[in-house]
Amino acid sequence: MEAGISLVSVIVLALVHIFAGKLRFLEGTPRSAWLSVAGGVSVAYVFVHLLPDLSEAQETVSEAADEGLAALEHHVYLIALAGLVVFYGLERAAVSSRKQQRGASGEDATSREMFWIHESSFAAYNALIGYLITQRGEEGQDRTLVLFAIAMAPHFVATDYGLREHYKDGYHRIARWVFTVALLGGWAIGWTGEVSEAALAILLAFLAGGVILNVLKEELPEDRESRFWAFLIGAGAYAALLLAL
Repeated sequence: MEAGISLVSVIVLALVHIFAGKLRFLEGTPRSAWLSVAGGVSVAYVFVHLLPDLSEAQETVSEAADEGLAALEHHVYLIALAGLVVFYGLERAAVSSRKQQRGASGEDATSREMFWIHESSFAAYNALIGYLITQRGEEGQDRTLVLFAIAMAPHFVATDYGLREHYKDGYHRIARWVFTVALLGGWAIGWTGEVSEAALAILLAFLAGGVILNVLKEELPEDRESRFWAFLIGAGAYAALLLAL
């Protein structure tokens, strides 16, 4: 695989982390329609493109599974569920930490300990996406990589918006740079080596679960006053594009 499109993709996504905080028009309540559109695009990619890929990879994972897991018929989807559960747990821990901090010191941000736990988890999430950028390109179709990058860019914008609420100034000083380095590091690892098809399917499944949760946690809370019509437009338009291609 040539580095061109892969490198451009990871640089664009890195720039999203660095400059997403400058998009002041996304702030405020009700939730910006653009954030809802971004969430719709990301979810459409997962359901229309990524989950069908996982279905095809299910046989590979089943063949590679230990005999002790032979009774489990849907390994990949259980891993996707695990990704969703992990990031749900992280979100609840961050929300609880902010609530405790408000009660103890009046500061509406996560505790220092929770900041590093939460940040480290999303750094690993970014490293996984960086790695998968190279693997999407390995499939032999530049289009596959471009569609992945297009879906992840708005996903990063929406996710970073939520993380800024949790971290406050810590996002601008530390977190966005950690996420950027993790993303580029994952890409570099993917460029220098690769894992088996079964392991790749597992990584994709975990990412799918994480993307679904990280989108819905931003859209569903009532206090967000999210815009369903914008979410529907984003999901419908990108789903139509994926089906057309």
